[in-house]
Amino acid sequence: MGATKTDHFTERQNQLAILAKAIAHPARIAILDYLIKVDSCICGDIVNELPLAQPTVSQHLKELKNAGLIKGDIEGNAICYCIDENTWKQFQDVLNAFFDGYTPKTKSCC
Repeated sequence: MGATKTDHFTERQNQLAILAKAIAHPARIAILDYLIKVDSCICGDIVNELPLAQPTVSQHLKELKNAGLIKGDIEGNAICYCIDENTWKQFQDVLNAFFDGYTPKTKSCC
């Protein structure tokens, strides 16, 4: 089997792309903002907070969870979501390293 397109990029580049894709929707940013504010909650709390239907919120939670930015623990018949602190810190470090890699030149192209 041939190489996938991601095989042509570094681990850091692939990791940054996965995480950036996970937050590339305003609803996901709103969900993360809400989780930061309340620390943890169930899907219904997010549905009550955002102007989105429950299936839409669930899909966005799934994307955030697949990227590792949030985690969910089963509590009775609901899932309680919160920020995954380890991945959050890792994403923060990757983004900081990415942005710190740029040093303005004396002459810009634009």
